[in-house]
Amino acid sequence: MARSNKPVNPTSENALDRMKFEVASELGIAERVRSSGWSTMTSADCGRVGGQMVRRMIEQYESTLK
Repeated sequence: MARSNKPVNPTSENALDRMKFEVASELGIAERVRSSGWSTMTSADCGRVGGQMVRRMIEQYESTLK
């Protein structure tokens, strides 16, 4: 079965983009992203952003369990 690149929940895509820029600004790389785009960022910078996003999502999920 072929995999699709379409998100399961299309409205979540905007929320994830907002979170991505929020995390990037906290890490101090948001201005570089705005001026150059994500494609020019290093793997390490993208990994930091992704790691922080996953941590936040796990924390949000765990807080709903309590």
